[in-house]
Amino acid sequence: MSGSVFAEALLERVRQARASLDAALAAGDAYAIAVAEDELDDAVRVAHRHGVAVDAVEARTEGE
Repeated sequence: MSGSVFAEALLERVRQARASLDAALAAGDAYAIAVAEDELDDAVRVAHRHGVAVDAVEARTEGE
């Protein structure tokens, strides 16, 4: 399933959530951090529920 359009959309959601969290952390905005963490948690949970591995996305994002 990892090559499907649905899986790619889930991975993009994880990427965007990670980027939002990074931006919120850099800004030191506690509210934005909480919102971004919730979005990232939700995106990862949905991906896992549908059998989409997000480890590669997380590793790639952390290496940037």
